[in-house]
Amino acid sequence: MNDNNKLMTYTTLVDVLEANRGVDRAVTYVDGENSERRVAYGDVYTRALGILHHLQALGAQRGDKMIIFLSSNEQFLDGFWAAVCGGITPVPLAVGISDEHRHKLLRVARKLGKPLLYTDAKNLERLEGLAAQVGEIDLFNDLKSRVFLVESITDISRPGKLHRPAPDDLAFIQFSSGSTSEPKGVMLTHGNLIANTQGSTSVDKFNDQDVTLSWMPLTHDMGLIGFYLMQFANRVHINLMPTELFVRRPLLWLQVASKKRVTITCSPNFGYRHFLKVLGDRKLEGVDLSSLRLIYNGAEPISVDLCNEFMNALAYTGLKRRAMYPVYGLAEASLAVTLPVLGSDYRWIRVNRHKLGLGANIELNPADARDALELMCVGQVVPNTELRIADDSRGALAQSIVGHILIRGASVTRGYFGDPEATALAIDKDGWVDTGDLGFLHEGSLYIAGRSKEIIFVNGQNYYPYDLENIAQRVPGLDLNKLVAAGVAKPGSQGEELVVFVLHRSGMAEFLPTAAAVSRLINEHTGLEVAQVIPTKRIPKTTSGKVQRHLLEQAYVDGEFDAELKELQALRETPGTASEVSGSELEKRLQAICETALPGKRIDVSDNLFDIGASSLKLIEIHENVDRDFPGLIDLTELFDHPTIAELAQHLEAKIKASPAR
Repeated sequence: MNDNNKLMTYTTLVDVLEANRGVDRAVTYVDGENSERRVAYGDVYTRALGILHHLQALGAQRGDKMIIFLSSNEQFLDGFWAAVCGGITPVPLAVGISDEHRHKLLRVARKLGKPLLYTDAKNLERLEGLAAQVGEIDLFNDLKSRVFLVESITDISRPGKLHRPAPDDLAFIQFSSGSTSEPKGVMLTHGNLIANTQGSTSVDKFNDQDVTLSWMPLTHDMGLIGFYLMQFANRVHINLMPTELFVRRPLLWLQVASKKRVTITCSPNFGYRHFLKVLGDRKLEGVDLSSLRLIYNGAEPISVDLCNEFMNALAYTGLKRRAMYPVYGLAEASLAVTLPVLGSDYRWIRVNRHKLGLGANIELNPADARDALELMCVGQVVPNTELRIADDSRGALAQSIVGHILIRGASVTRGYFGDPEATALAIDKDGWVDTGDLGFLHEGSLYIAGRSKEIIFVNGQNYYPYDLENIAQRVPGLDLNKLVAAGVAKPGSQGEELVVFVLHRSGMAEFLPTAAAVSRLINEHTGLEVAQVIPTKRIPKTTSGKVQRHLLEQAYVDGEFDAELKELQALRETPGTASEVSGSELEKRLQAICETALPGKRIDVSDNLFDIGASSLKLIEIHENVDRDFPGLIDLTELFDHPTIAELAQHLEAKIKASPAR
């Protein structure tokens, strides 16, 4: 069993890495059904110091910041540990598949000052292209002078000079996801991470007999902290699967879990939904999930209906109901804030959805079923962290009263990097950090009611309305006063959908091109699918000019825009508006692939895929099928450069002619 006394002696991540050099455990990188690579804990240490030697030879010093911009989990973690061992602060950033992720890197680089960049040649080339496009070539060239390409590593036999940090030293910076404005970097110290690891371990009893599996990105706190650093500290058998592999083949997640007798895994709300959609009415043959003791469910609002559907659908596999484990956490807490009692069934309460505002006393089990909203219990506060439900003046509120969720303690951040204003807004003189969420305590456990900062949660990521509006307002004739982005969960739905309201007072035929342009722009810049673009004759605002999003959201839920949406759909389906489909066999094959991925859509060869709602998930599906027919010829990002079937066919035809005979 795990030596918990040993865990209690750790004060830094370097302690964790050093103490586990001789442990017979490994990190296994799962790249496919029969493809994986095993790296022993001791080799993690050796590789980290070997890469650190190269970083130091290039001039990297203690206190430097290093952006890690890599798709490979293995390369990412090698670089992460190398930086930690040298007193260099890692700054993980998601590569993604859109220009927005690269643009975010440039903004983060400017905020950091003179960071190092740990990446590969392919991503560096794409970053340069984006920098030239957005007028940031000087910033790129400056950053390029401090780049370290993973391809340059040829020998790691010489160790670098190990730096032993103090608990209060910065361990890494976690930048907010899904933001197109100025990103915020949560500063986490070694002491923060160790405190959260110790607190979480004391509740969930991680031990060296556990086997974990995660497909969460390592740029996400659940992926990096919850399913790597915490588990490494507890000498767990760690299995990591690329997020893209899960998106393409979600069933493989639990097939691998069965094969490896996994005891702990995780998914946010959208992952369960994606898995069930692909599973359909099938059964997973030969899958035994009886070994699973915990399936973490967090990172976005939790759907009770979806949990029940998932657990019921997989009951035949031996999956225990108490394995579903709804949690609440955030980067500012070094991850975990509340965890349920170990071994208990997940549970929820029914409250009146109209009585969940700040200061409201919750109403349980409303008489009218239309008013009932099911909220999942996310457990009790973990050791080393304090939690308070507070009013606007940060005074504590009683049980069952909705308030701001505040946290403080050894696990909690000291602020945002280079942003004293955001830090001052979030953290008061007594150290309480405002999470931005609203919630309440009921019978000692936490329930999340909503959020005070109007964050939109879609596909496991946080999106800020203002950022999405900023993108959409580039459509000719629009500005920020004429549109509102919102996340709306209709009754009975299993998550939020992104809806954009646009001020429009004429006919639907005139509105159709605007709606298509708004969807396309948001798709192109964020990879996010817009469920509806809705014309509205007015945008409600307070007397101070603040948009009242909730009034538009409620009007949509109440069906006030149904007539307009029906008319728009009819216009989209009107025959004779599309150009003739080309007779090209290549175009026909691509058209069939796209129509399979986007059922119910009318797709002409000249249609922009972003106009018709091709989200990042759909693009990955389309690319997978194109790659199956034409292996290795088209990169996923090329779908952004050639977004119509006609353009993609022409591009692919050139690739086929240029490739060696097959």
